Amino acid sequence: QLPTGLYKKVLVILHDSVLPYMNEPTLMMDFLTVAYGIGGAISLLALNGLFVLIHQHNLEYPDFYKKLYSLLDPSIYHVKYRARFFHLTDLFLSSSHLPAYLVAAFIKRLSRLALTAPPEALLMIIPFICNLFRRHPACRVLVHRPGGPADMSEDPYVMEEEEPSESRALESSLWEIQSLQNHYHPDVAKAAAVLNQSLSEMEDDISGLLELSAYELFDKEVKKKAVDVPLEFEQVRGLFGKKNDIFGEHFSLD
Repeated sequence: QLPTGLYKKVLVILHDSVLPYMNEPTLMMDFLTVAYGIGGAISLLALNGLFVLIHQHNLEYPDFYKKLYSLLDPSIYHVKYRARFFHLTDLFLSSSHLPAYLVAAFIKRLSRLALTAPPEALLMIIPFICNLFRRHPACRVLVHRPGGPADMSEDPYVMEEEEPSESRALESSLWEIQSLQNHYHPDVAKAAAVLNQSLSEMEDDISGLLELSAYELFDKEVKKKAVDVPLEFEQVRGLFGKKNDIFGEHFSLD
């Protein structure tokens, strides 16, 4: 058992400073699988090492996607390691052989959590979801379901279900993204509106959005050039504005 702080320091460097120099990296399987099961930030950091073992050393982890799905909670859009987590999640969901119900569960859970996410996270997660639709066309029923949310008395998706196959995500619709089309931030509303149209075949590059911060968003808005907007159609000609106003007959600026 390691202290939490030491666990994090080890897991941050394990995948690139330790595993490549080991004669038998597979010896770290138990350590990483236990760390992955702890939860919270430690599980997020263990993903890097697990990714190396799964892709390069044939590690089999039967409940890997179930555990990855359980890591999606409201804090995921706020944690320090958000960029690292979504980069790896994107890689793990890139295979076209994943079942539709699994990908749909991830799409639906990410969309539900997006309702309380900050704008900088939304500008990353909406293109992320669009990329999942491009890779897995069978999931597009979430967007193009006949009648849409209007025909549903309630959302059949079970948010509390830990097993993706039992979440009933494929029976649902993405009303959450439709709600984000009315978001207070114009860039978020514009990004969410993309799902109203047919998606292009080319995936969006989200690498530049993974570490987008609130400061960068604010700085971008501040640096926008102001556009002169006409506020009055009629030029002001008097104390109270109108040319023949009754106030103009009794008051003047002389």
